[in-house]
Amino acid sequence: MFFRGNYGKFGDVDGREMGPKRQRFDQGPSFYGPSPGSAFMYNPPTYGYMEQPPPPPFPVVRLRGLPFDCAETDVAEFFHGLDIVDVLFVHRDGRFSGEAFCVLGYPLQVDFALQKNRCSMGRRYVEVFRSRRQEYYKAIASEVSESHGGGSPHRRPPRARSHDEGKEAMEHTGVLRLRGLPYSANKDDILEFFKDFDLGEESVHIVLNAEGRPSGEAYVEFADVEDSKEAMTRDRMTLGSRYIELFISSPEELDEAILRRR
Repeated sequence: MFFRGNYGKFGDVDGREMGPKRQRFDQGPSFYGPSPGSAFMYNPPTYGYMEQPPPPPFPVVRLRGLPFDCAETDVAEFFHGLDIVDVLFVHRDGRFSGEAFCVLGYPLQVDFALQKNRCSMGRRYVEVFRSRRQEYYKAIASEVSESHGGGSPHRRPPRARSHDEGKEAMEHTGVLRLRGLPYSANKDDILEFFKDFDLGEESVHIVLNAEGRPSGEAYVEFADVEDSKEAMTRDRMTLGSRYIELFISSPEELDEAILRRR
């Protein structure tokens, strides 16, 4: 025999089923503020206030112990396989210090560059250190200040070689060769560098290396010899943070450079 008594189907007092039903309390506004039903409803977060991930580190390394006749192409060969965006040589008292900053294409490439620490460039062991954006920008400011009347003489970049001496004595042909370009420079950058001259994109020829990457050199064809002579006044001026060297060239040298690229 089963006794329901005062114990209902769901443990109620008088046998009524109260399990699936809940009494609703709606007491109106409270002294402590609006009812919980309206004040504590879920509100999605405002995305403008969400914590943003930190930006990736600036991909730059510092090199020490470079040969004093080092050129950008030497650094590019040293970091063979990596994307070189810029190479900034550091000078002290007008002389190359043997140090440089190298900006890479991607933050992940910094770890690969560090693997070249203590590897040789010619007869020199080159040290490679992790660096920071602030150090690189500070070096740029120092180089620009020193080259524009900051108290030190305007120096010759380390890329120069002895056979470049007397280049002004060569006969102009209307073609100039540029050396020391940033590896990220494009035709628009070169046209801006020569903005005082009537040039089109077809007048600019960027030289690529064997891997199809910019070599830091380019050729520019001017309308006439007089324009190329005047353009030589921009020799050793900067494009971005780089010194650009100008050399008198010829159509034959230009054609040879184009053929090598193919």
